Amino acid sequence: MTAGVLLAPPASATAPNIPHKSTAQAELNALTVAGEGSMSGYSREAFPHWNAVSGNCNVREEVLKRDGIDVRVGSDCYPDSGRWYSPYDGVTVYSAADMDIDHVVPLAEAWRSGARNWSASKRENFANDLSYPQLRASSASSNRSKGDDDPTRWKPVSSYHCTYSKMWIRSKYHWGLTLQPAEKSALQSMLNTC
Repeated sequence: MTAGVLLAPPASATAPNIPHKSTAQAELNALTVAGEGSMSGYSREAFPHWNAVSGNCNVREEVLKRDGIDVRVGSDCYPDSGRWYSPYDGVTVYSAADMDIDHVVPLAEAWRSGARNWSASKRENFANDLSYPQLRASSASSNRSKGDDDPTRWKPVSSYHCTYSKMWIRSKYHWGLTLQPAEKSALQSMLNTC
């Protein structure tokens, strides 16, 4: 356990527009199943992220404020204090420096699932999506262990399978991304825990 990370009861702050189970099921059923696309041409720079939102605040700072509890920010909008519950691994973090902002559907996964055909503007909107559950504050360690894996290769703690699957499904559905057969099966298993 790193400094500033303790086990604690979960906080209530979360990403927006997470669907109910029945809606997530309908969206999962409606997604196009296809083979995984190529990584050819991919780079994180193809998805400009952490855009300015208002004043001195960027998207990353907005998510830290949204997903945190008792967050206080300085004039630069960076959190000076607060706490963040990371549902991916069940820890509470007391330093914004120990938090990452996870792209629920990772940028590389989006690329393999259709975003390689998008305009630069659409990729930028996807990478900065504050309206749907595509961005989630998580501990740096859990986000880095996830990398660009889909739910066939990485899952959060079992108590978060339901919510995580609904977030992933909603993001893929809203953005019109495809999914692979094994990914759909993994998501269905996670959704069945709801």
